[in-house]
Amino acid sequence: MTDQAPLWTRNFILVSAINFQLVLIFYLLVVVIVGYAVAELNATTAHAGLVSGLFIVGTLIGRLLVGQFLEKFGRKTTLILGLSGFLLFSALYFLPLDLGMLLFVRFTHGFMMGVASSVLGTIIAQILPPTRRGEGIGYYSMSSTLGTAIGPFLAIWMMFNLSYNAIFLLSTLISVSCLIVACFIQIPQLPHASKVQISDKLNTPKPKFISRFIEINALPISIIMLLAAICYSGVLSFINFYAKELNLVQAASFFFLMYAIAILISRPFTGPLMDRKGENIIIYPAFIIMGVALILLSFAQTSTMLLICASLLGFGYGNIQSVCQTIAVKSASLERMGFATSTFFIFLDAGLGFGPYFIGKALDFIHYDQLYLYSGFAAFICLIIYFFLHGKKSSLKVQATS
Repeated sequence: MTDQAPLWTRNFILVSAINFQLVLIFYLLVVVIVGYAVAELNATTAHAGLVSGLFIVGTLIGRLLVGQFLEKFGRKTTLILGLSGFLLFSALYFLPLDLGMLLFVRFTHGFMMGVASSVLGTIIAQILPPTRRGEGIGYYSMSSTLGTAIGPFLAIWMMFNLSYNAIFLLSTLISVSCLIVACFIQIPQLPHASKVQISDKLNTPKPKFISRFIEINALPISIIMLLAAICYSGVLSFINFYAKELNLVQAASFFFLMYAIAILISRPFTGPLMDRKGENIIIYPAFIIMGVALILLSFAQTSTMLLICASLLGFGYGNIQSVCQTIAVKSASLERMGFATSTFFIFLDAGLGFGPYFIGKALDFIHYDQLYLYSGFAAFICLIIYFFLHGKKSSLKVQATS
């Protein structure tokens, strides 16, 4: 009967709705903020890049500290505080900021998103039925996928047809919606510890300093996610430049839409399959597909090939991300899921946030097609690293239970 435990509960839908809106705001602003800094504040390209990147730095620090907030304030209060701060700093873009203040707003805005989104991931992991956790996290991550697809489209349309203030107004209104929806979430209490468990905790040594910020058990799979995210970050940051070089700009505008559609198609199958057969049955093919997609991208000359590569990346990297998140959550005890979730996203954000910097340095010496070729080979290396860090152990578990 536990297999039939409900998945699409009221809380699940509300939390997913907030996550979708947060991701939508992130992509809505990240697409336009560089142009805004250059056009309105006369920022240099380097300073404008810093304006964009500081948001991710703030997000990383927010995720790093969220475990401390969860322990002190609890899940609901931490979520409300994070979303209230997110709303406040969304509204500050309206002010006549100089470059220094804009950098501060971007950093703190990212910090609040890091806190709020980590709490959302923690709540989702704790309200899902254990036997359907892979399926549930897969569906939950689809809310992020929709945000990544709709956000850039909306941002580009509003830039050409409206104004920067209209974009800031929309992001503020959506932030208000996030806060209102959060008030209706009913977060279930965690199971109370028995007297024996409490006695054991009193007699056990204090956790290591690092355990106050991250979940040690989630580190192996988080490292895999870091490496995969670095491989993918070259696509996220430089696909438009590559498309211009190939005269495929119009096709590139549909690139991330095709990527999102592929994830939406595959997610209803990959989540339940992982719950039944284990993570390796998804991860191994996903890394192979990702590697093939990046190598094909390096040879792309037509719009059709570009969009095929986008779809393959959705089937590959898109599923790697959701499966790795599930593994990270499963690696922790119920009370440590908040730390496991924040650990996973710290490494994911680090890969997506800092990967483009190092790749940008490499592009001083190589061309875009070489970048994607080497990224494809790197994806296959990630597969080997995954085998030694987690895959081999997972296979033994599956054999033991079968």
